[in-house]
Amino acid sequence: MIRVTFLGTAAARPTVGRNVSALMIQRAGESMLFDCGEGTQRQMMRYGTGFAVDDIFFSHLHADHFLGVTGLLRTMGLQGREEPFRLWAPEGGTRILHDAVHLGLERVTFPVEITELQPGQRLERDGYDIVAYRTQHGHRSLGYALIEAERLGRFDPERARLFGVPEGPLFGRLHRGESVEVDGRTISASDLVGPPRAGRRVVYTGDTRPCRETSGIARGADLLIHDATFAHDEAARAKDTQHSTAHEAAELAKHAGVQQLALTHISARYADDARSLEREARAVFRSTVVAYDGLTLEVPFRDAS
Repeated sequence: MIRVTFLGTAAARPTVGRNVSALMIQRAGESMLFDCGEGTQRQMMRYGTGFAVDDIFFSHLHADHFLGVTGLLRTMGLQGREEPFRLWAPEGGTRILHDAVHLGLERVTFPVEITELQPGQRLERDGYDIVAYRTQHGHRSLGYALIEAERLGRFDPERARLFGVPEGPLFGRLHRGESVEVDGRTISASDLVGPPRAGRRVVYTGDTRPCRETSGIARGADLLIHDATFAHDEAARAKDTQHSTAHEAAELAKHAGVQQLALTHISARYADDARSLEREARAVFRSTVVAYDGLTLEVPFRDAS
């Protein structure tokens, strides 16, 4: 299961009910943060995500997206962390993050690696990739896509038995696409294994205007997490500040054919009641939710049943 926890969903500044930007994605025992606004460590405690994190991916270096890293790393040090920690940022982010990491008199007690990413750069992980792509919120902003590898097709054990294949290691070899020999006969995997099945795709835009790059990388995504700072009556302001409206995000989600849209980075003017944003988006794309702090979305395989 991929689990997405919204730790901060406010735009620019915290409100009583929303903290500034931070998102946790957990997959197969791994946890990674996307953005880390001020107070993120409190949100991690509040919503029970734990601190077993090795990566933070920053969409851009505006203060509401990175100020939480200083306190989070200090807390990890006090907890006795020794393992290296990785920070990933757009071009030009090294100096800003270096200053944030080393702010104050205390030294961080474990290695912190800072790496700048280019649009299109792909980080290969175990069973999935993290792909950085260009967004439209200043010339260095990035969005990120978690893209799983294709999975093996479904193996038909009953059919395998009809072919005389004994249960055990031969089942596994066939499932991996290998042909096997049974009583002098060659059994082909193609007779017993269906076509490869798609992995899951989760896309996080960070702050952005709707753009072709997001639409492309989010094509058919299981979950798109998109900036929706304003309602559509503030479309001109959204354009001026390089943000999106709920309506615009929904149009992009519909065009990209995603399964679900989650709206985040909500302006303080909607802090007490974001239902207008949800209504606006759902009029265009029904499968929309306005995220709130503590919301957890689980992303199953589409053929999980």
